[in-house]
Amino acid sequence: MAVSTQRESPFAGAALPEGDQPFRIEQHGVDFIPLSERWARPRDVASMWAGASVQIEYFIYGAVLMTFGFTFAQALSLIIIGNLSYFLLGLCSLQGPQTGTTVFGINRASYGPNGSRVIAFFNWLTQIGFEVEGLILIVGAALVLQTKAGFTAGTPAKVIFVLLAVAVQAVLPFLGHATIVRTLRFLAIPFLVLFAVLLAFALPHATTTGVAHAADWQTYMEGLAFTIVLSGLGWAECGNDYSRYCRPDTSAKAIVGWVFLATAVPEILIMTLGAAVGTFLPSVGKASNAFLPFAHQHFIPAWFVVVFLVFSIVQLFAINSLDVYSSGVTLQAMGVHVKRYVAVLIDCVIALGVTLYAIFASSFATYLKDFVDVVIVWIAPWAAIFLTDWAMRRFRYVPRELQRTGRASLYYRENGVFWPAIVAQIVGMYAAISALAATFPLPRWLNELTYATRDSYGYGADFSVFLGPAVAAVVYLALGWRGVRRQAAAQDAALAESAA
Repeated sequence: MAVSTQRESPFAGAALPEGDQPFRIEQHGVDFIPLSERWARPRDVASMWAGASVQIEYFIYGAVLMTFGFTFAQALSLIIIGNLSYFLLGLCSLQGPQTGTTVFGINRASYGPNGSRVIAFFNWLTQIGFEVEGLILIVGAALVLQTKAGFTAGTPAKVIFVLLAVAVQAVLPFLGHATIVRTLRFLAIPFLVLFAVLLAFALPHATTTGVAHAADWQTYMEGLAFTIVLSGLGWAECGNDYSRYCRPDTSAKAIVGWVFLATAVPEILIMTLGAAVGTFLPSVGKASNAFLPFAHQHFIPAWFVVVFLVFSIVQLFAINSLDVYSSGVTLQAMGVHVKRYVAVLIDCVIALGVTLYAIFASSFATYLKDFVDVVIVWIAPWAAIFLTDWAMRRFRYVPRELQRTGRASLYYRENGVFWPAIVAQIVGMYAAISALAATFPLPRWLNELTYATRDSYGYGADFSVFLGPAVAAVVYLALGWRGVRRQAAAQDAALAESAA
């Protein structure tokens, strides 16, 4: 294999090939990344995730968590426990270096090329949902800045801000992987400084109680599901999209360790800051515009609010670039035959329509809580099936076979579908839905566990984030063990042949 010309990397000790340069349009999509273009190390992947973790969304998540009715101590325990799920992101980043492709390129092995298209569609919708979340916050910050400047925000201003936000957010993912990595790495330090200053302003006003009485354990489980989904579980379906630029011999322990350190630690600190602010400014977690309370409070100087919101807008664009990038390669994995950067444009058009609807139809907190439930239902079972399948294959795949989607592929199965995975996904999704924190009393037949743990109002405890993956993994093991182990033997033969 010919080695491509190397240029100086923005990271010490690493070299970026011509195919993946910052501020140039990346040509790769769901295709295999050649070894000559595998420039990244675990710390490079971690630096990108650190830039994605030191950000305003997690501050707001912490404030929203306090609206459940928790004491500060309860919220802090939820934040710490929930962010342990970033180990899951680390585990779901280990397949990329060996396969050289994206998550839903790899997913063809467990579900079959055609079966995987259905799951990829779920992920595509999820990424659009996260993009819309970021766009809502961007527009909200812009509206507050407009108010601070002395102008009244009307409907035309909101529409203009949404149009501008969608146009700007397309830039980084249009350019691609190296541009996103470099930008996020650059933004991490200034935001750490801004959060440190915000902490100094907030500390004199924060309390350790938040509410008079601690929330019951049923509500605690709902808060735990909320935190897990918005931390490691919510990113698990994107991990290999970025780790695929690491070489196959990259240390698995280093990937998991660096990813966890770069994500869980900053997010715990920033969510805790948000929860602290939520103890004395609860409107941050309840307002239709999460930034609006900052326009009318007195604990932060007006000049700092302006600086903070400007930087928040810039970083939210960078964070959204991860979602748009993963959405683009997922669209390709669904079988839409377009270049990755064309997929970005398709994605932005759809996000525009959804954002306009969300801006005028609901508050940010309502959108966020409803969206979390949707994400739990499919991602939790999928992650269990994905990792269970990988383990049954002795932690390896045949990269060239993942790039084949026709009958010649080793992973084609029956009409391109591996039915044990599809059945396990459906049953796991049912288990997750039935175990969600109910918005109305549930019938006993839906889920005995939920029914048995109902509170005085008839609402059951939320076990969705645990029951969904547990059921999916057990069903997949029972139905798929023989077929996957047989295919694993075929994999070993194909890999041995390639080595020879």
